[in-house]
Order: sequence, then C-alpha cells, then structure tokens
Amino acid sequence: MAAVEGREEHIRLAGIMKGLHADLRKKFKKCKDAKDFEQIWKEHCGDTETLRQYADAMHHLATDHWTKLPETRIDWCRKTILEYFHGGGLKKALDKVSRRIQVHKAKKLERERSDQLRNETDEQTDGSLDCSSDQVCYDVTANNRLRVSKEVSETHTGLSTTKITTDIGVPVRGKLRLLDVGSCYNPFAAYEEFMSIGLDISPANSTVHQCDFLHLELTDPDPIALSKEDSFDNLPDKISQLPRQSFHVVVFSLLLEYLPSADQRWTCCCNAYHLLAGNGLLVIVTPDSHKQHRNAAMIKSWRQAIESIGFVRWRYVKLDHIHCLAFRKLHTGEVRDKEVGPASSDMLYIPQDFHDDDHEDAEVVRHSGTESDNENNSRTFEELPIFWDSDNSN
Repeated sequence: MAAVEGREEHIRLAGIMKGLHADLRKKFKKCKDAKDFEQIWKEHCGDTETLRQYADAMHHLATDHWTKLPETRIDWCRKTILEYFHGGGLKKALDKVSRRIQVHKAKKLERERSDQLRNETDEQTDGSLDCSSDQVCYDVTANNRLRVSKEVSETHTGLSTTKITTDIGVPVRGKLRLLDVGSCYNPFAAYEEFMSIGLDISPANSTVHQCDFLHLELTDPDPIALSKEDSFDNLPDKISQLPRQSFHVVVFSLLLEYLPSADQRWTCCCNAYHLLAGNGLLVIVTPDSHKQHRNAAMIKSWRQAIESIGFVRWRYVKLDHIHCLAFRKLHTGEVRDKEVGPASSDMLYIPQDFHDDDHEDAEVVRHSGTESDNENNSRTFEELPIFWDSDNSN
C-alpha cells in the first residue's frame, strides 16, 4: 500500500511539473514577435505562486524519491566532475592539446620552409607559432594555478570586447567553484569538494539565490578575488550579475528542456561559456526514457551547436532515463582537431518543440490507459518527472 501511495504521489508531483512545461510552451508558440516572447517570460517569472508549487514539487521529487536510486543524476555529475578535475581527465585533455600544438607548429614550419624554397629567398624562420597579445597559445599542462592572459574577442557568443581571461591548469587546488543553474535546492552544497552556488527563478530553500539566468549581466572577472576561498560568500539573495570566467563548473541539470524555446537554450549555453574559466566544464543532464538511438540525431545536433560556441565534448553517457553530457571550454588560443560545422540556436531543439497543442494537452492529462502503458509510465517516473514522449516505442 505504501508503495502504491508513493507512486501516486510521485505521479501527482510530476503532473504539476509537466503541466507547467506544457502551458509555457503553448504560450510561447503563440508569440508573434520578440516583444511578446519577452513579455510571456517576464509574466512567467513573476507568477510566484505557480513557481512556488513547481519548486516544491521538484524539491520533494528530488529528495524523497530520486535519492532511493542506486545512482542519481547528482551522483553522476559529482563523479564526472571529480574525475575530470582530480582524476586525470583534465590532464589527459591538456596533454592531447599540447600534442596538437606541436603538430600545428610542425605543419607551420613545413609551410614556411616550402614558401622559402618557392620564393627562392634567404629569409630565415624559426617555425614558432605566432602568438599575439590578443591570442595566447601555450601548453597549460604544467600550470599550477589559474593563468592570467588576454583572451580573443568572442563575437560568436555575443561579446566583442577583449578582456582578462583565467585558464585552469593542473593540478587543480582548492574547492571547485560550481554554478548550479535551475538548482531548486542546491544539492551540490552537501559535498565539501565544491563551492556551490545555486541559482533558480524560484528557489526551494534559502541556500539558493533567485536569478533569471537568461537575463544575467556578465561583468569583468577579478583574478585577485577569485584566488580567495570566500570569493562568493557574500552574494545577495537575488543575483542579477556575475563575473565572467569565474567558475570551474556550470551545471544544467533538467534545465534546458524546461525552457520553451531553442533561443533560450542557446542563451543559457552562451552564458555558461562566458562564466567558465578556460578548461572549465559544462555539465548537462536532460531527460529521455527511450533507448539511446531514439534521439541520437538530437544529441548530435546539440553537440554541434554547443561546440560551435567554444566547447569540445569530453563525455557523453545515456542512462535509463537521462542523457548526461560534459563539455570542456576551450582555453585561450587552443587549436581544434577539426573545424566545427555551421550552427544556430534552432539546433538546440527538443521533441516537444514540434508537438502541437492537442498533443501537449494529452501529455498532461494522460494517467490512464492500458496496463502496459501505466507500467511504462511508472518506470519512467521512478527516475524523472518529465520525459519527451509518452509511449515507449523504439
């Protein structure tokens, strides 16, 4: 009986969340222009009662139900972050970058020698890699601290001014500065490895700061302040701005699918890029109850879009009900293995973007059906409150 009641409560709480998602998407699909778009989001962020109910539902699901799983989404994030920064992941990535730079230097030298012979001149060249004050290319594998240098203007992500950059080298010492966006209850604060800052438009408790991440103001970094352990201890309850390149990790756990438009998901990823130091990690968890191949095209599209902003994928895992992705931010002047293809915000789509209103309404109310349908839905709800399609066909 207790198990049945627990499942019913789980489904009730999940229904609150699914209902808000469907209602928000429906409103956005009726937008005629950007002004309407902004007004609907502003009204959504101001609907404190609806957001409070959503935050309470999410909090109860996360703390009363999902913690019973052998490995939760938070467990996966923590394990992946620690492996990257302290388990050799970052060092291997930087060793690979160092080898790539050497290949780049060798190819440049070969081209210069070829040009020299072709032009039949006596000009000498040392074959070194051209590094201006605006683009610094170096091997960061031996760094023992955050290295400060000039960063290239990032016109591809909306900022066009040259600014100070802090690139993360190895070994990484001290607590990892982690920004958990859409945090609800700041679960990473329970781990001593992290200096965790939770942001949400509707916090579930006082440890989370209220913030509309889509409209966050990005300020200049202060490397001196960032060298202190207490650099973020005195943040206000409501945050409207944060310094660029100040975090080791940004986490989007069940965030991107909450947003009703691909443009908003793109903005979130661009903001994450600016807030991360070079070699920082963007961790994304998004729900999907189907097998890996079902939405493989979507994940491939996400990868191309996110990498075009200035990331490279470091890890991808498909678990039973979620996709788990981790992207490393390129450090200053880094040379890629290969060019990333053209990308745009609409590549950060989710299946619900293509559902019509009738389908959305059916998704919210659908708790009856065949015994097989109900069993499939119950298994899904044991992990996540939301999923991309109600059937489990593959």
